[in-house]
Amino acid sequence: MSEPDAPARAGRPRLIVLVGPTAVGKTATGIELAERLSGEVISADSRYLYRGLDIGTAKPSPAERARVPHYLIDVTTPDRPWTLAEYQQAAYAAIEAVFARGRVPLLVGGTGQYIRALTDGWQVPPGAPAGPLRAELEQALAAGGVGALADRLQRVDPESAARVDLRNPRRVIRALEVALTTGGSFVAQRQKSPPPFQAVWLGLTLPRAELYARIDARIEAMLAAGLVEEVQRLVGQGIGWDLPAMSAVGYRQIGNYLRGECSLEEAVVQIKRATRQFVRRQANWFKPHDPAIHWFKSSPAAASEMAAWLAAGEP
Repeated sequence: MSEPDAPARAGRPRLIVLVGPTAVGKTATGIELAERLSGEVISADSRYLYRGLDIGTAKPSPAERARVPHYLIDVTTPDRPWTLAEYQQAAYAAIEAVFARGRVPLLVGGTGQYIRALTDGWQVPPGAPAGPLRAELEQALAAGGVGALADRLQRVDPESAARVDLRNPRRVIRALEVALTTGGSFVAQRQKSPPPFQAVWLGLTLPRAELYARIDARIEAMLAAGLVEEVQRLVGQGIGWDLPAMSAVGYRQIGNYLRGECSLEEAVVQIKRATRQFVRRQANWFKPHDPAIHWFKSSPAAASEMAAWLAAGEP
């Protein structure tokens, strides 16, 4: 990500973007920073969208959300997934509304695709997933796994196959849908149109060993808070295991346990392993040496340090 020059940035309002790996402390730091800046928080977490996914997503509590206004949390149900285009449209509207009130918008989260789509102004291919085609691709996924779909994407849209995560079935299916319904490349259609604001990037970081210890403690706390019961309740409400929301880290592994495919102890090990893998994927979106991101060590003083840096006239 390149930093825009001063003339291009002049006169544009600032969107504060707070990023970092899962469990690093973005929620608490973002809330405190918003309080210091007279700001409001726009969530950039793809799982916060879903009502009922609370414990396993470490969603901000009602008390935390009462401290500052939050947007794009609990806006849909797990059986009604949002597309990236829907998220982008809603997030832009929320950002503009915050600006209109004379307050500071803070985009806080760890879903890199969402954040880049907003800050880089991606022109996201519109439209909901195609019904019959989506069903066909879901059947192909069940029959042959994501590898078969990835092979198909490489044949019909090699440009996208080289750039999307071929291990992520949702990304592969969406790229195939766009390529097969439009006849064009998924990534080629994702042109950019700079948004009418200046993104100021802040990052939270911790040494990897400290972060992993925090992840382990958070997973244990989720279990104590009722993660298994939360997943049982969702399934009891008719939420299918095959829905994208239920593929989230934690929900997928507890599903393995509830279906008798592993013990609870094995599921916990799987959650911890998958979370570490997720942290490594997040690093591909927010690189430690990206000059546009000003990094702060996660600590109780992080929000005050960020506020002081911003007040000093940076960037």
